Amino acid sequence: MDLPFDGAISRYFREAAPEKVRKAIASAGKDEILNKDYPYREEMKGKAYDSHMQALQIELVKMQADIKASGKRVVVVFEGRDAAGKGGTIGVLRENLNPRVANVVALSKPSDREAAQWYFQRYVDWLPAKGEMAIFDRSWYNRAMIEHVFGFCSDENREKFFRQLPDFERMLVDEGITFLKLWLEVGQAEQLKRFLDREQDPLKQWKLSQIDIDGLSKWDAYCKAIDETMQRSQFGHAPWTVILSDDKKRARIAAIQSLLLAVDYKGRDKAAIGKVDSTICGGPGLRHT
Repeated sequence: MDLPFDGAISRYFREAAPEKVRKAIASAGKDEILNKDYPYREEMKGKAYDSHMQALQIELVKMQADIKASGKRVVVVFEGRDAAGKGGTIGVLRENLNPRVANVVALSKPSDREAAQWYFQRYVDWLPAKGEMAIFDRSWYNRAMIEHVFGFCSDENREKFFRQLPDFERMLVDEGITFLKLWLEVGQAEQLKRFLDREQDPLKQWKLSQIDIDGLSKWDAYCKAIDETMQRSQFGHAPWTVILSDDKKRARIAAIQSLLLAVDYKGRDKAAIGKVDSTICGGPGLRHT
């Protein structure tokens, strides 16, 4: 089988990955969590996950009905490491929702015209009207992290972004939009393992991009950019919710719980939603615990 990018991920694993990362992947057992700092040693069991997720799906449908009937507007920003599980979590979140109410926004590289606009402009075009929820699969935070790490924007434009960011997000909240920022964090070994799995799976190879390949050697640069961004964008009116996603099942539950608890909808059943696991879901400081 031909591997995407001429097997660049496997080659990185063999030749350039940190030794501790290679050892963690090579020695891991089935369902074992690779990140030794993660609070659980094994992935969540399927039956427990399915039972809780079923209850959460019912709550999501109730939330959707209330958003549509009441005219609420909701914005959910999904950010995180490559292969942290953003797409899978969004897929589970929208599984039983009407796409006309819950719209996923996954913007590609800006066109020449978009690149000549005010940076936030193309995102504004996708903000929800009354009775809608917009789910951003990556967002305006590209400028703070990806564009910065790869040199796609100047330092001057990045600083302008950080100057304008507090007011931009405050305007969303002042407009009455329920605004939730989710950051999915995954360990280096788990990230590489997921890339290797994608490389070998014909049904998932499409998820890989040149940015993923080029970013393999930029883990430390990403860490620095993420730390700075978290520090400069943790606002009282728009805080980050960080979710440790080395276990996809636990991360998906925590993300959906966070949304359901952020939206005050008719018939909300907090017992069905359950208590958020604070060992994997919390503020930006959780990334370094």
